[in-house]
Amino acid sequence: MKRKGSAVWMGDLKTGKGTVSTQSGVLSEAQYGFNTRFEEGPGTNPEELIGAAHAGCFSMALSNVLGEAGMTAERIETTATVSLEKQGDGFAITAVHLDLTASIPGASEESFREAAEKAKAGCPVSKLMTAEITMTAKLA
Repeated sequence: MKRKGSAVWMGDLKTGKGTVSTQSGVLSEAQYGFNTRFEEGPGTNPEELIGAAHAGCFSMALSNVLGEAGMTAERIETTATVSLEKQGDGFAITAVHLDLTASIPGASEESFREAAEKAKAGCPVSKLMTAEITMTAKLA
């Protein structure tokens, strides 16, 4: 299975402009630029897209792990905070923090934490990351 995302960039780094699109069309020429990445401005940026992808992937992985354990979540809500920091001559994504709140009937705190850790390690987007991935998990 292969999925595609694409980007077009025009101009220099600070005044240039770009668009990102996805194969599904959910994003179609969504605006991004220096101001949306390093300042505040309308549009998206690579880090928030990575965050959304990681949060979505992790939530699905957790649902799978819970299912294997005979549990079904009523709701899984995940926010992935992606840290972009200056390193040397450039920037690097240095960490991702997953903030999880889930409602899972019949789950103990221990079974919930075990499932969340297993999902964090097994999520395909987590496996892609070389940055440290941390998580806060809260059973609602």
